[in-house]
Amino acid sequence: MSAFAKTVDSKEGAKLIVQGNEAFALGVMHAGYHSADGYPGTPSTEVIDKYLSKVQDRINVGWSVNEAVAVAVGIGHSIAGFDTVVTMKTPGAFQAGDSITTSAFYTAEAGAFVLYVASDYVPSSTQHVIDLKYFFASARIPVLEPRDHQEMYDIAFIAADISRNFRTPVAILASGILAHSEGLIQIKKPRKISPRELKSDMKSWIIMPNVARANYNIVTQTRIPAVQNYYENSELINEHISQEGDLGIIVSGETTIILKEVLEKLNIRPSTLTLSALYPVPERNIIEFSKKIKGKILVYEDGDRFLEDKIKLLGINVEGKEKYSVITNWTPEVLISDLCRKIGLKYIFEPKKLSAEPLKRPPSICPGCPYKAFGLTVNGFKQSGKIYASFGDIGCSTLLYFMNALDTVLCMGAGDSVRQGFVLSRPEYAHKTISIIGDSCECHSGLDATRNAVFRNTPGVKIILDNRITAMTGGQPAPSSEYNLAGVQNKFNLIKALEAEQAKTVKVNSYNLKEVESSLAQALSDAEKGKYTALVLEGPCVHQMKSSTKTRKVKFNKDKCRRCGKCDMCQGIEFDEEKWPHFTQLCTNCVSQGHVCRQVCPFDAIEFIEEELNIQIPSLPEVGKYEIEEIDSNSLPETLRVAVRGIGGQGNLFFGKVLAEISLNTPYSSSHIVKGDTHGMAQLGGAVISTFACGKVHSPVFLPKSTDVLVVMEKSEVLREGFLDLLKDGGTIILNNYKALPPKASIHDYPKDSDIDKILEGYKIIRIDAEDIAKYLGDVQGKTANVIVLGLLSTIEPFNKIPAGTWIGALKILSPNDNIFKANILAFNGGRNHDK
Repeated sequence: MSAFAKTVDSKEGAKLIVQGNEAFALGVMHAGYHSADGYPGTPSTEVIDKYLSKVQDRINVGWSVNEAVAVAVGIGHSIAGFDTVVTMKTPGAFQAGDSITTSAFYTAEAGAFVLYVASDYVPSSTQHVIDLKYFFASARIPVLEPRDHQEMYDIAFIAADISRNFRTPVAILASGILAHSEGLIQIKKPRKISPRELKSDMKSWIIMPNVARANYNIVTQTRIPAVQNYYENSELINEHISQEGDLGIIVSGETTIILKEVLEKLNIRPSTLTLSALYPVPERNIIEFSKKIKGKILVYEDGDRFLEDKIKLLGINVEGKEKYSVITNWTPEVLISDLCRKIGLKYIFEPKKLSAEPLKRPPSICPGCPYKAFGLTVNGFKQSGKIYASFGDIGCSTLLYFMNALDTVLCMGAGDSVRQGFVLSRPEYAHKTISIIGDSCECHSGLDATRNAVFRNTPGVKIILDNRITAMTGGQPAPSSEYNLAGVQNKFNLIKALEAEQAKTVKVNSYNLKEVESSLAQALSDAEKGKYTALVLEGPCVHQMKSSTKTRKVKFNKDKCRRCGKCDMCQGIEFDEEKWPHFTQLCTNCVSQGHVCRQVCPFDAIEFIEEELNIQIPSLPEVGKYEIEEIDSNSLPETLRVAVRGIGGQGNLFFGKVLAEISLNTPYSSSHIVKGDTHGMAQLGGAVISTFACGKVHSPVFLPKSTDVLVVMEKSEVLREGFLDLLKDGGTIILNNYKALPPKASIHDYPKDSDIDKILEGYKIIRIDAEDIAKYLGDVQGKTANVIVLGLLSTIEPFNKIPAGTWIGALKILSPNDNIFKANILAFNGGRNHDK
């Protein structure tokens, strides 16, 4: 039984710490949905990928080739009488716009049809900061925005009921912050919903101009007012009238928990109206609230100013965002500053100006990625003038920008279409331009552009980087994968599909540098002769390969190396002060497909390791008895907060998992627990942050001067903007001595230790070299460095108030087997005794 299946079987009233996407998926199961469909898109992907797909014996679930198809599939489920949800990110809603807006004007009885669209107003993982509320409102589709993790769970019940009872699609706009952070929720009693009976006449599902006009009128004048009345008498609106002052605040969605943090910090208690029902706007509640407020009424919302505009149309004077405000995502420091300015409250906070900067760590393709040889090739062709421009796409291929191998991005599937337009205007560039797309994106909408190039007889070169998976969103199956989500072998064949479009199609081994170079050169030559070629570069995604393929089998021969720097192309290689190259723990051995660094080296200085590595694996001690002791709530502070900075691949997320598990066995389980993680393009070696808080807390996004302990897993990350600002007065910094260089960075680019020490003067610092301790304990790759630092954290005020047995119990639960548990305890104790 999967972990999620066990979660689904949790008893009514159980308290769980879950990711927002998991909370929603759990709500889908407990609310009795029958089916789920979607297309992977951060930050929505996990709903299906990590959760609903694990209970396919209980719900009909699958990935479709794109969002428009997924929406139509979902509508089909609904017409069949089954409650369904379709998941996507913001751009996906526009890709499916025709299906979504047309479905809004069906009025027949059907199963629930719910859209789960994860927004990203930062943005962290999309090109959109567009506010979808305007889009859905124009289509007369009710909109809900969950305010916290509990409501991420509850909203699945509410949305299904609204959809079924009012015969309408319902859009849930879930904040990416909530979707990718974790919080404490309580389980409801699960319910079973019977599918609606099929009608003998299917003509209710026709949409023609005269029907659309009539149904638009019905929806506008009957359905929407009925939904509005439902909202105005529901738990989707919460009013609190304060006896302290005349200020009123109207707040919606995830901004609600940000506001709560700010009000706690300022110790003020204004009257508030919090909304998760955004369209139709609950006018009666807003009007009644405004009548009770004697002073200013402020409005806080993510996205644009949808709510503010609607309230002003009611003739109510409110203050929202400034006329040309670019705030689309309220952070605690921005909101507290804005609130204090508007109410005349003095709040002085000056962000620290540091005399040194952290290393720039732009997102990059992973060590051993099959795109590496291609990126190097295009960069070389551009420098030699063989390629003028490279038109790109969405996904991992976008990261080729940082290798100077990609120039433009529009949207998914559009790269070759843009190239075609460019070439149709400037035909002399047909052999000097290329387009780049991943295999899953080609299957999503890129094949349309391929067909168009053949149809329009537009010469050129299209590169399809086929890693057999939807990689950027975590490795979901695509039509080009071997199997679909249900484990059934795919019949679709990408090569045959391209050939059927009449494109000249050439398969290339993506790890063979010479083959990539010669194939691209030939395709460009053919383009000059008026031909159109689809080059399919085949190679597996690193993260889909077994760990045995990633054990490094190469080494540097110092006698042959000339320190030319040509191998400076991967996070798996770094250089010392004398410019000698060394492999790092991030090396993946190019997953045994063909070492690109060896092919790049002009002096054959990278050689296979002939002798077996003689690694002594220490015997792991048995773990003694431990007890999870009961803790007196009076011995604990009101809140605990920790923030962890490091780079992708260091296991930073494990901190939050352990702390969350610990907190469930403390009095904090009766208050609140939240955990936040970096989301978006945080590839291996990229800068990441994780946060954890419990007690009288609300948001995983922290205010300045609120955090008890800052943990720095990679030394220069302590300098990352805003990080030191989080530490409360008297707080502690754990500084790990580990240093990592991104590709193309020199050791001389790394901040000097003396500069870091000077910046940290006056702080309470505990220094540790976790990787050295890990090696001393027998972990030569330093995989347990995070657990070592966790052990140290357990000894530091105020975390030392929690008994060691509680920490060990959490490690036991989170360790997949006994050997890993023993290794974790060895590392944990190594951290607790690091200075002995």
